Amino acid sequence: MKIEVKAVAASRTAALPALFALVLGAAIITMTGHLQASTLHDAAHDVRHATGFPCH
Repeated sequence: MKIEVKAVAASRTAALPALFALVLGAAIITMTGHLQASTLHDAAHDVRHATGFPCH
């Protein structure tokens, strides 16, 4: 009986990262789908400069 309870708890714990990734991915896709292309380009450009990668 104790083994079954641990197995259920372990499978729920293992599912949390997958659930988080699914929710985060859906949020990113939803948010970027509503932005203009120029806004996404400017954000990516600013991140490249902030991290020190050349882009010109």
